[in-house]
Amino acid sequence: MNYPEQLLHYIWKYKLFTNKSFISSHGEEVEIIDTGILNSNAGPDFFNSKIKIGNKTWAGNIEIHKSSSDWNRHKHNTDSAYNSVILHVVENLDCDVYTENKRKIPQVVIEIPDKVTNNYRELLTSNLSIPCTNKLRDIPKIHVNNWLYTLLIERLERKTNDIYTLLDKFNNSWDETFYVLLSRNFGFGLNSEVFQRLALSLPYFYIQKHSDNIFQVEALLFGQAGLLENDTILDDYFLQLKNEYNFLRKKYTLENLDGFLFKSLRVRPQGFPQVRIAQLAAVLQQSKRIFSHILEKEDTNLLRLFFHINASDYWQTHYTFEKTSRKSTKFLGDSSINTILINTVAPILFAYGKKNNIEKHCVRALEIMEELKPEKNSIITEFKKHGITPLNAGDSQALIQLRKEYCDHRKCLFCKIGYQILSEKPTRV
Repeated sequence: MNYPEQLLHYIWKYKLFTNKSFISSHGEEVEIIDTGILNSNAGPDFFNSKIKIGNKTWAGNIEIHKSSSDWNRHKHNTDSAYNSVILHVVENLDCDVYTENKRKIPQVVIEIPDKVTNNYRELLTSNLSIPCTNKLRDIPKIHVNNWLYTLLIERLERKTNDIYTLLDKFNNSWDETFYVLLSRNFGFGLNSEVFQRLALSLPYFYIQKHSDNIFQVEALLFGQAGLLENDTILDDYFLQLKNEYNFLRKKYTLENLDGFLFKSLRVRPQGFPQVRIAQLAAVLQQSKRIFSHILEKEDTNLLRLFFHINASDYWQTHYTFEKTSRKSTKFLGDSSINTILINTVAPILFAYGKKNNIEKHCVRALEIMEELKPEKNSIITEFKKHGITPLNAGDSQALIQLRKEYCDHRKCLFCKIGYQILSEKPTRV
Protein backbone atom coordinates (compact mmCIF):
# COMPACT_ATOMS: atom_id res chain seq x y z
CA MET A 1 0.00 0.00 0.00
CA ASN A 2 1.20 3.50 -0.81
CA TYR A 3 0.76 5.22 2.56
CA PRO A 4 1.93 8.69 3.65
CA GLU A 5 5.04 9.45 5.67
CA GLN A 6 2.72 10.59 8.47
CA LEU A 7 1.90 6.94 9.13
CA LEU A 8 5.58 6.33 9.93
CA HIS A 9 5.50 9.35 12.27
CA TYR A 10 2.44 7.85 13.93
CA ILE A 11 4.05 4.42 14.35
CA TRP A 12 7.20 5.99 15.77
CA LYS A 13 5.33 8.33 18.13
CA TYR A 14 3.26 5.54 19.66
CA LYS A 15 6.01 2.89 19.43
CA LEU A 16 3.86 0.60 17.30
CA PHE A 17 6.86 -0.77 15.37
CA THR A 18 7.56 -4.50 15.67
CA ASN A 19 11.34 -4.19 16.12
CA LYS A 20 12.50 -5.90 19.29
CA SER A 21 15.87 -4.20 18.86
CA PHE A 22 17.58 -1.81 16.44
CA ILE A 23 20.97 -2.11 14.77
CA SER A 24 22.25 1.08 13.17
CA SER A 25 23.68 1.36 9.67
CA HIS A 26 27.03 1.67 11.48
CA GLY A 27 26.52 -1.80 12.97
CA GLU A 28 25.90 -0.63 16.54
CA GLU A 29 22.98 -1.50 18.81
CA VAL A 30 20.51 1.36 19.24
CA GLU A 31 18.23 1.75 22.25
CA ILE A 32 15.25 4.12 21.97
CA ILE A 33 14.94 5.86 25.34
CA ASP A 34 12.52 8.61 24.25
CA THR A 35 10.99 8.89 20.76
CA GLY A 36 10.71 12.67 21.20
CA ILE A 37 8.00 15.23 20.49
CA LEU A 38 6.37 15.36 17.05
CA ASN A 39 7.12 18.64 15.27
CA SER A 40 4.28 20.05 13.17
CA ASN A 41 6.40 22.91 11.78
CA ALA A 42 9.49 23.10 9.55
CA GLY A 43 12.56 21.19 10.66
CA PRO A 44 13.24 17.64 11.90
CA ASP A 45 10.21 15.43 12.55
CA PHE A 46 10.83 14.78 16.26
CA PHE A 47 12.42 17.09 18.82
CA ASN A 48 14.06 16.29 22.17
CA SER A 49 14.56 12.62 21.43
CA LYS A 50 16.89 10.49 23.51
CA ILE A 51 18.70 7.37 22.28
CA LYS A 52 21.65 5.20 23.19
CA ILE A 53 24.06 4.07 20.47
CA GLY A 54 26.52 1.52 21.78
CA ASN A 55 27.63 2.89 25.14
CA LYS A 56 26.93 6.53 24.34
CA THR A 57 23.68 8.39 25.07
CA TRP A 58 22.52 11.05 22.60
CA ALA A 59 19.89 13.78 22.93
CA GLY A 60 18.67 15.62 19.86
CA ASN A 61 16.31 15.39 16.91
CA ILE A 62 15.12 12.51 14.74
CA GLU A 63 14.10 12.58 11.07
CA ILE A 64 11.85 9.92 9.54
CA HIS A 65 11.50 8.97 5.86
CA LYS A 66 10.21 6.06 3.84
CA SER A 67 13.63 5.71 2.15
CA SER A 68 17.10 6.96 3.08
CA SER A 69 17.38 8.70 -0.30
CA ASP A 70 14.46 10.97 0.67
CA TRP A 71 16.97 12.78 2.90
CA ASN A 72 18.84 14.10 -0.13
CA ARG A 73 15.69 14.47 -2.21
CA HIS A 74 14.31 16.83 0.45
CA LYS A 75 17.68 18.66 0.48
CA HIS A 76 18.30 18.06 4.19
CA ASN A 77 21.97 17.45 3.32
CA THR A 78 22.31 21.17 2.52
CA ASP A 79 20.10 22.50 5.34
CA SER A 80 21.81 23.42 8.62
CA ALA A 81 18.47 23.02 10.45
CA TYR A 82 19.07 19.27 10.23
CA ASN A 83 22.59 19.31 11.71
CA SER A 84 21.03 18.43 15.09
CA VAL A 85 19.61 15.11 13.82
CA ILE A 86 21.02 12.19 15.83
CA LEU A 87 19.15 9.37 14.06
CA HIS A 88 17.52 8.79 10.67
CA VAL A 89 14.60 6.32 10.86
CA VAL A 90 13.58 4.73 7.55
CA GLU A 91 11.55 1.87 6.16
CA ASN A 92 13.96 1.32 3.27
CA LEU A 93 17.72 1.74 3.75
CA ASP A 94 19.09 2.59 0.30
CA CYS A 95 22.02 4.98 0.90
CA ASP A 96 24.18 6.74 3.48
CA VAL A 97 23.14 10.25 4.55
CA TYR A 98 25.13 13.26 5.73
CA THR A 99 24.31 16.55 7.43
CA GLU A 100 25.16 19.94 5.97
CA ASN A 101 28.37 19.93 8.07
CA LYS A 102 29.34 16.55 6.54
CA ARG A 103 28.55 14.36 9.56
CA LYS A 104 27.40 10.84 8.69
CA ILE A 105 24.10 10.10 10.42
CA PRO A 106 23.36 6.66 11.87
CA GLN A 107 20.19 5.08 10.46
CA VAL A 108 17.82 2.36 11.63
CA VAL A 109 15.14 0.46 9.71
CA ILE A 110 11.67 0.53 11.24
CA GLU A 111 9.48 -2.56 10.90
CA ILE A 112 5.84 -1.71 10.26
CA PRO A 113 3.23 -4.12 11.64
CA ASP A 114 0.77 -5.47 9.07
CA LYS A 115 -2.15 -4.87 11.42
CA VAL A 116 -1.47 -1.12 11.38
CA THR A 117 -1.21 -0.83 7.59
CA ASN A 118 -4.26 -3.07 7.10
CA ASN A 119 -6.36 -1.04 9.54
CA TYR A 120 -5.13 2.20 7.99
CA ARG A 121 -6.01 0.98 4.49
CA GLU A 122 -9.49 0.04 5.68
CA LEU A 123 -10.05 3.48 7.20
CA LEU A 124 -8.60 5.41 4.28
CA THR A 125 -10.54 3.56 1.58
CA SER A 126 -13.85 3.54 3.45
CA ASN A 127 -16.66 5.29 1.58
CA LEU A 128 -18.58 5.82 4.82
CA SER A 129 -19.02 9.33 6.24
CA ILE A 130 -17.48 8.06 9.49
CA PRO A 131 -14.70 5.73 8.26
CA CYS A 132 -14.51 3.71 11.48
CA THR A 133 -18.28 3.16 11.67
CA ASN A 134 -18.00 -0.63 11.92
CA LYS A 135 -15.62 -0.47 14.89
CA LEU A 136 -17.02 2.44 16.89
CA ARG A 137 -18.98 0.24 19.30
CA ASP A 138 -15.76 -1.57 20.29
CA ILE A 139 -13.97 1.53 21.54
CA PRO A 140 -13.80 1.72 25.38
CA LYS A 141 -16.12 4.45 26.65
CA ILE A 142 -13.38 6.06 28.73
CA HIS A 143 -11.33 6.73 25.57
CA VAL A 144 -14.37 8.14 23.75
CA ASN A 145 -15.30 10.44 26.65
CA ASN A 146 -11.76 11.74 27.09
CA TRP A 147 -11.52 12.41 23.36
CA LEU A 148 -14.89 14.20 23.29
CA TYR A 149 -13.74 16.61 26.00
CA THR A 150 -10.56 17.37 24.03
CA LEU A 151 -12.63 17.90 20.87
CA LEU A 152 -14.98 20.31 22.67
CA ILE A 153 -12.03 22.43 23.80
CA GLU A 154 -10.63 22.24 20.26
CA ARG A 155 -13.92 23.49 18.83
CA LEU A 156 -14.14 26.34 21.33
CA GLU A 157 -10.53 27.26 20.53
CA ARG A 158 -11.35 27.39 16.81
CA LYS A 159 -14.37 29.60 17.48
CA THR A 160 -12.23 31.73 19.78
CA ASN A 161 -9.84 32.46 16.90
CA ASP A 162 -12.79 33.52 14.73
CA ILE A 163 -14.02 35.78 17.53
CA TYR A 164 -10.56 37.34 17.91
CA THR A 165 -10.59 38.16 14.19
CA LEU A 166 -13.84 40.09 14.69
CA LEU A 167 -12.50 41.68 17.87
CA ASP A 168 -9.48 43.03 15.97
CA LYS A 169 -11.80 44.40 13.29
CA PHE A 170 -13.80 46.27 15.92
CA ASN A 171 -10.87 47.64 17.95
CA ASN A 172 -11.47 45.29 20.88
CA SER A 173 -15.16 46.14 21.24
CA TRP A 174 -16.76 43.07 22.80
CA ASP A 175 -20.25 44.55 22.39
CA GLU A 176 -19.77 45.03 18.64
CA THR A 177 -18.21 41.57 18.31
CA PHE A 178 -21.05 39.93 20.22
CA TYR A 179 -23.62 41.81 18.14
CA VAL A 180 -22.16 40.49 14.87
CA LEU A 181 -21.80 36.94 16.22
CA LEU A 182 -25.34 36.97 17.61
CA SER A 183 -26.75 38.32 14.35
CA ARG A 184 -24.95 35.63 12.37
CA ASN A 185 -26.44 32.90 14.52
CA PHE A 186 -29.93 34.36 14.14
CA GLY A 187 -29.61 33.17 10.55
CA PHE A 188 -29.73 29.61 11.92
CA GLY A 189 -27.54 28.08 9.23
CA LEU A 190 -29.38 28.83 6.00
CA ASN A 191 -29.17 32.62 6.42
CA SER A 192 -26.12 32.85 8.70
CA GLU A 193 -23.85 34.55 6.17
CA VAL A 194 -26.34 37.20 5.13
CA PHE A 195 -27.34 37.91 8.75
CA GLN A 196 -23.67 38.54 9.48
CA ARG A 197 -23.46 40.84 6.47
CA LEU A 198 -26.50 42.67 7.81
CA ALA A 199 -24.78 43.28 11.15
CA LEU A 200 -21.55 44.35 9.47
CA SER A 201 -23.49 46.87 7.36
CA LEU A 202 -25.11 48.39 10.45
CA PRO A 203 -22.66 49.33 13.24
CA TYR A 204 -23.88 48.44 16.71
CA PHE A 205 -23.42 52.08 17.71
CA TYR A 206 -26.58 52.97 15.74
CA ILE A 207 -28.55 50.18 17.39
CA GLN A 208 -27.40 51.45 20.79
CA LYS A 209 -28.55 54.99 20.00
CA HIS A 210 -32.07 53.76 19.30
CA SER A 211 -32.30 50.78 21.66
CA ASP A 212 -35.08 52.43 23.68
CA ASN A 213 -37.33 52.36 20.59
CA ILE A 214 -38.15 48.93 19.10
CA PHE A 215 -39.77 50.57 16.06
CA GLN A 216 -36.54 52.36 15.13
CA VAL A 217 -34.42 49.25 15.76
CA GLU A 218 -36.72 47.29 13.42
CA ALA A 219 -36.58 50.08 10.83
CA LEU A 220 -32.77 49.98 10.86
CA LEU A 221 -32.55 46.19 10.61
CA PHE A 222 -35.28 45.64 8.02
CA GLY A 223 -34.07 48.62 6.01
CA GLN A 224 -30.44 47.50 5.99
CA ALA A 225 -31.60 44.00 5.05
CA GLY A 226 -33.13 45.47 1.89
CA LEU A 227 -36.57 44.19 2.91
CA LEU A 228 -38.25 47.62 2.77
CA GLU A 229 -37.53 48.26 -0.93
CA ASN A 230 -40.72 46.74 -2.36
CA ASP A 231 -42.87 49.55 -3.82
CA THR A 232 -45.94 47.34 -4.26
CA ILE A 233 -46.54 46.67 -0.54
CA LEU A 234 -49.13 49.07 0.91
CA ASP A 235 -49.18 47.68 4.45
CA ASP A 236 -49.30 50.59 6.97
CA TYR A 237 -46.59 49.24 9.28
CA PHE A 238 -44.33 48.45 6.33
CA LEU A 239 -44.69 52.02 5.03
CA GLN A 240 -44.03 53.49 8.49
CA LEU A 241 -40.84 51.42 8.80
CA LYS A 242 -39.82 52.44 5.30
CA ASN A 243 -40.27 56.15 6.01
CA GLU A 244 -38.35 55.86 9.28
CA TYR A 245 -35.54 53.93 7.62
CA ASN A 246 -35.23 56.42 4.77
CA PHE A 247 -34.76 59.17 7.37
CA LEU A 248 -32.18 57.15 9.35
CA ARG A 249 -30.38 55.99 6.21
CA LYS A 250 -29.74 59.60 5.17
CA LYS A 251 -28.79 60.59 8.71
CA TYR A 252 -26.17 57.83 9.03
CA THR A 253 -25.30 57.46 5.30
CA LEU A 254 -26.11 53.75 5.28
CA GLU A 255 -25.94 51.35 2.33
CA ASN A 256 -28.45 48.51 2.49
CA LEU A 257 -28.13 44.90 1.29
CA ASP A 258 -30.27 43.31 -1.42
CA GLY A 259 -33.38 41.72 0.07
CA PHE A 260 -33.22 38.71 -2.27
CA LEU A 261 -30.15 37.46 -0.35
CA PHE A 262 -32.41 36.29 2.48
CA LYS A 263 -33.74 32.78 1.83
CA SER A 264 -37.17 31.46 2.81
CA LEU A 265 -37.41 28.38 0.59
CA ARG A 266 -38.17 25.20 2.58
CA VAL A 267 -38.15 27.22 5.82
CA ARG A 268 -41.07 26.98 8.23
CA PRO A 269 -42.94 30.29 8.62
CA GLN A 270 -41.69 30.63 12.23
CA GLY A 271 -38.16 30.71 10.81
CA PHE A 272 -38.76 33.20 7.98
CA PRO A 273 -36.04 35.90 7.79
CA GLN A 274 -38.57 38.63 8.59
CA VAL A 275 -39.58 36.87 11.83
CA ARG A 276 -35.95 36.26 12.79
CA ILE A 277 -35.05 39.91 12.18
CA ALA A 278 -37.99 41.02 14.33
CA GLN A 279 -36.84 38.66 17.10
CA LEU A 280 -33.25 39.90 16.77
CA ALA A 281 -34.52 43.46 17.13
CA ALA A 282 -36.38 42.46 20.31
CA VAL A 283 -33.21 40.97 21.80
CA LEU A 284 -31.01 43.93 20.86
CA GLN A 285 -33.55 46.40 22.23
CA GLN A 286 -33.20 45.00 25.76
CA SER A 287 -29.84 46.58 26.57
CA LYS A 288 -27.47 49.29 25.34
CA ARG A 289 -24.47 47.12 26.35
CA ILE A 290 -25.63 43.67 25.36
CA PHE A 291 -22.40 41.75 25.96
CA SER A 292 -21.90 43.30 29.39
CA HIS A 293 -25.47 42.26 30.16
CA ILE A 294 -24.70 38.66 29.14
CA LEU A 295 -21.45 38.65 31.10
CA GLU A 296 -23.28 39.50 34.32
CA LYS A 297 -25.69 36.55 34.10
CA GLU A 298 -24.09 33.62 35.91
CA ASP A 299 -27.17 31.41 35.77
CA THR A 300 -28.12 29.59 32.56
CA ASN A 301 -31.83 30.01 33.30
CA LEU A 302 -31.34 33.79 33.44
CA LEU A 303 -29.61 33.62 30.07
CA ARG A 304 -32.56 31.65 28.73
CA LEU A 305 -34.97 34.29 30.01
CA PHE A 306 -32.95 37.03 28.33
CA PHE A 307 -33.45 35.36 24.96
CA HIS A 308 -37.03 34.25 25.62
CA ILE A 309 -38.40 37.29 23.81
CA ASN A 310 -41.50 37.86 21.72
CA ALA A 311 -41.37 39.88 18.51
CA SER A 312 -43.26 43.20 18.43
CA ASP A 313 -47.06 43.34 18.12
CA TYR A 314 -47.19 43.55 14.33
CA TRP A 315 -45.49 40.16 14.02
CA GLN A 316 -48.10 38.38 16.10
CA THR A 317 -50.30 38.40 12.99
CA HIS A 318 -47.59 38.36 10.30
CA TYR A 319 -44.79 36.14 9.01
CA THR A 320 -43.97 38.54 6.18
CA PHE A 321 -44.98 42.06 5.20
CA GLU A 322 -47.11 40.81 2.33
CA LYS A 323 -50.11 39.36 4.16
CA THR A 324 -51.84 38.95 7.50
CA SER A 325 -51.84 35.53 9.17
CA ARG A 326 -53.73 33.94 12.04
CA LYS A 327 -52.56 35.33 15.40
CA SER A 328 -49.53 33.44 16.67
CA THR A 329 -46.93 34.49 19.23
CA LYS A 330 -43.41 34.82 17.87
CA PHE A 331 -41.38 33.84 20.92
CA LEU A 332 -37.89 32.55 20.30
CA GLY A 333 -38.35 28.81 20.96
CA ASP A 334 -36.36 26.64 23.37
CA SER A 335 -34.46 24.92 20.57
CA SER A 336 -33.50 28.27 19.03
CA ILE A 337 -32.42 29.62 22.41
CA ASN A 338 -30.24 26.54 22.91
CA THR A 339 -28.65 27.14 19.53
CA ILE A 340 -27.88 30.75 20.46
CA LEU A 341 -26.40 29.74 23.82
CA ILE A 342 -24.29 26.99 22.22
CA ASN A 343 -23.02 28.94 19.21
CA THR A 344 -22.93 32.50 20.51
CA VAL A 345 -22.90 32.83 24.29
CA ALA A 346 -20.65 29.93 25.31
CA PRO A 347 -17.98 30.62 22.64
CA ILE A 348 -17.73 34.34 23.39
CA LEU A 349 -17.55 33.72 27.15
CA PHE A 350 -14.73 31.24 26.50
CA ALA A 351 -12.94 33.72 24.21
CA TYR A 352 -13.39 36.58 26.69
CA GLY A 353 -12.02 34.44 29.52
CA LYS A 354 -8.97 33.43 27.48
CA LYS A 355 -8.29 36.95 26.23
CA ASN A 356 -8.43 38.45 29.72
CA ASN A 357 -7.04 35.47 31.67
CA ILE A 358 -10.28 35.15 33.65
CA GLU A 359 -10.71 31.42 34.12
CA LYS A 360 -14.24 31.61 35.55
CA HIS A 361 -15.63 32.69 32.17
CA CYS A 362 -14.00 29.72 30.40
CA VAL A 363 -15.40 27.43 33.09
CA ARG A 364 -18.80 29.09 32.72
CA ALA A 365 -18.76 28.41 28.97
CA LEU A 366 -18.11 24.71 29.62
CA GLU A 367 -20.85 24.62 32.27
CA ILE A 368 -23.35 26.02 29.77
CA MET A 369 -22.41 23.28 27.31
CA GLU A 370 -22.87 20.62 29.99
CA GLU A 371 -26.24 21.99 31.11
CA LEU A 372 -27.84 22.14 27.66
CA LYS A 373 -29.37 19.23 25.80
CA PRO A 374 -27.42 17.78 22.87
CA GLU A 375 -28.21 19.17 19.44
CA LYS A 376 -30.24 17.23 16.90
CA ASN A 377 -28.80 17.02 13.40
CA SER A 378 -27.67 14.47 10.84
CA ILE A 379 -24.15 14.24 12.29
CA ILE A 380 -25.42 13.42 15.78
CA THR A 381 -27.95 10.93 14.38
CA GLU A 382 -25.16 9.10 12.54
CA PHE A 383 -22.96 8.79 15.63
CA LYS A 384 -25.91 7.67 17.79
CA LYS A 385 -26.71 4.97 15.26
CA HIS A 386 -23.24 3.53 15.79
CA GLY A 387 -23.09 3.66 19.57
CA ILE A 388 -21.92 7.15 20.53
CA THR A 389 -24.78 9.03 22.19
CA PRO A 390 -24.08 12.60 23.35
CA LEU A 391 -25.27 13.42 26.87
CA ASN A 392 -25.21 17.20 26.48
CA ALA A 393 -24.43 20.04 24.09
CA GLY A 394 -20.73 19.76 24.87
CA ASP A 395 -20.74 16.20 23.57
CA SER A 396 -22.71 17.10 20.45
CA GLN A 397 -20.35 20.00 19.68
CA ALA A 398 -17.43 17.61 20.12
CA LEU A 399 -18.98 15.13 17.67
CA ILE A 400 -19.50 17.92 15.13
CA GLN A 401 -15.81 18.81 15.52
CA LEU A 402 -14.85 15.14 15.12
CA ARG A 403 -16.86 14.70 11.95
CA LYS A 404 -15.94 18.00 10.27
CA GLU A 405 -12.27 18.23 11.21
CA TYR A 406 -11.26 14.56 11.31
CA CYS A 407 -13.69 12.16 9.61
CA ASP A 408 -14.39 14.35 6.58
CA HIS A 409 -10.65 14.85 5.99
CA ARG A 410 -9.71 11.25 6.89
CA LYS A 411 -7.37 12.51 9.62
CA CYS A 412 -7.55 9.16 11.40
CA LEU A 413 -3.86 9.37 12.33
CA PHE A 414 -4.62 12.38 14.52
CA CYS A 415 -7.78 10.96 16.11
CA LYS A 416 -7.75 9.17 19.48
CA ILE A 417 -10.42 6.77 18.23
CA GLY A 418 -8.28 6.19 15.15
CA TYR A 419 -5.35 5.39 17.44
CA GLN A 420 -7.38 2.71 19.24
CA ILE A 421 -8.33 1.15 15.91
CA LEU A 422 -4.92 1.37 14.23
CA SER A 423 -3.19 -0.16 17.22
CA GLU A 424 -5.95 -2.78 17.55
CA LYS A 425 -6.57 -1.91 21.15
CA PRO A 426 -10.39 -1.73 21.20
CA THR A 427 -12.08 -3.79 23.89
CA ARG A 428 -15.81 -3.60 24.50
CA VAL A 429 -16.82 -2.24 27.91
